[in-house]
Amino acid sequence: MPTDLPNLLTLSRIAAIPVLVLFATLREPWTDLVACAIFSAAAITDYFDGKLARSRQQISDFGRMLDPIADKLLVGAALMLLAGNGQLSTFGLFPAIIILLREILVSGLREYLAGLKIGLPVTNLAKWKTGFQMGALGALLAGDSGAAVIWLSWLPVSLIGEVMLLVAAVLTLVTGWDYLQAGLRHVGRASAPPAPTPPAQPSLHS
Repeated sequence: MPTDLPNLLTLSRIAAIPVLVLFATLREPWTDLVACAIFSAAAITDYFDGKLARSRQQISDFGRMLDPIADKLLVGAALMLLAGNGQLSTFGLFPAIIILLREILVSGLREYLAGLKIGLPVTNLAKWKTGFQMGALGALLAGDSGAAVIWLSWLPVSLIGEVMLLVAAVLTLVTGWDYLQAGLRHVGRASAPPAPTPPAQPSLHS
C-alpha cells in the first residue's frame, strides 16, 4: 500500500526535491548547508525503505516501481542544480554526465526487461557506486561555503566531492556495462526463434 512506512519513505525522497531546489538556488552559505542536509536525509531513506520493507514483509509492486524512480529524480535534480549553480568544475562535469547517462541507460533496460517479466538485480558494486555517488553529491551541495558555516573551512569539501564523484563515475561505467551485457543476453533469448518441434513418430502399435 502507498501508506506503508517504506513507501512513505520513498515518497519523501520525491517530496524533498522541491525543497532541495529552493535552498540550493538561494546560494547562501547556510542554505548550501541546508541543501546538503536535505539531500543527505533523503538519500538515507533509500537504505531504510528497502530494509523496512523486507523486515516487515511489505514489499509491494508500488514500492518496486517507485523506489528507482525516486532515486533517479533525486540524483538528477542534484546534478542539474550543481551544474546550473556552477558548483561543478569543468572537470567535474564529465563524471556528472556519465552518471546521468547511465541512469537513463539502466532505466531503459529495466523498462524493456520488465516487459519480458525479467528483473535486473542490483549488484554489490552498484551499491558501492550509490554510496560514493550520494556522498559526493551531498559534499558538493554543501561546498566550501557550507563547510565554513560549521567551521570546516580548512577542509576542501568541494574537491573531496569531485573526487568521490569521479570514483562513482568509474563504478558507474563498470556497473552500467554489466547491466547492458545482462540486458543484451535477455534480448538475444527473446528474439531467438523457437526451436522446431520434431515430427511425431508413428506408433508401432498402430
